[in-house]
Amino acid sequence: MGIALSFCSMLCFGSNILLSRLAMARMSIELGFFVVLTVNIAFSGILFGLELLLRDRSFTWQWKEAGLFALAGLIGTYLGRRLLFDTVSPLGPARASVVHSAAPAFTLVAAWIIVAELLGPYELGLMALVMTGLWFTQPVQRGVAGAHRPSRAALKKGIVIGVLTVAGFGLSNVFRGLAMRTWNEAVCGTLIASATALVCQFAFTRDWRGAWREIHAADRKALALYACCGVATVCGAMFIVSAMHYIEIALATLVTHTTPLMIFPVSLIAFKNREGLSLRTAMGAAMVLAGIVLLALR
Repeated sequence: MGIALSFCSMLCFGSNILLSRLAMARMSIELGFFVVLTVNIAFSGILFGLELLLRDRSFTWQWKEAGLFALAGLIGTYLGRRLLFDTVSPLGPARASVVHSAAPAFTLVAAWIIVAELLGPYELGLMALVMTGLWFTQPVQRGVAGAHRPSRAALKKGIVIGVLTVAGFGLSNVFRGLAMRTWNEAVCGTLIASATALVCQFAFTRDWRGAWREIHAADRKALALYACCGVATVCGAMFIVSAMHYIEIALATLVTHTTPLMIFPVSLIAFKNREGLSLRTAMGAAMVLAGIVLLALR
């Protein structure tokens, strides 16, 4: 069940990548982030209300676990996403994606230190297989005219920000998983994390009234695309949190980060292979898929 939920999370986050690619062409990601977070809260709030009506057990509020979800929203949903955008600027999307793919490894270490979560040789071996496959799936741009080549200073800055980004995502996953061990409230927890991120976004935006006016006057199709991103990301967050109730935190994070399995077919068919996918990336995808299947069969 845990692997299946993590795979659903991957599909949701993969859909967000594809949707955001279309949305960013029509509206800046800075403004779109407001829309995404607002929809995160609205959609998860509706689901939580329905859950309260249909559930067969009473809801119990727990401050410690709610605080862990709020902390995860601060360092993961808000800081992690913001730093990821800042990583793309100096490094370019290809190099930034390589840095981002290291998040499961950081989660593994953080879960071991904070939660004392230990994996056996079999699980660690499969994690190494999947991580290697993810590395092979990264696009290679050798000798491409106009390719993004950062300066040494930009490269150092991008790596530092990238490490902070991975740390934010990794720690937020651990805090969510820790909360789920004693408070199995994936929908409410995701609502808390999203609300925390939106509060931070308002707090650190200087001219949020001007931002709201720009959003109100923005292209309606762009707003619809970002709204779909909001639904996709909040569903992905709920799926991965639910998976942590059944399997180890590091394994749930690992499967969720295998978005190339979804991106590749779409890139080949819908975008006519604009990403430059090759035999190398196909081999990497096969390694990733093999690792997930073997994890599911353990």
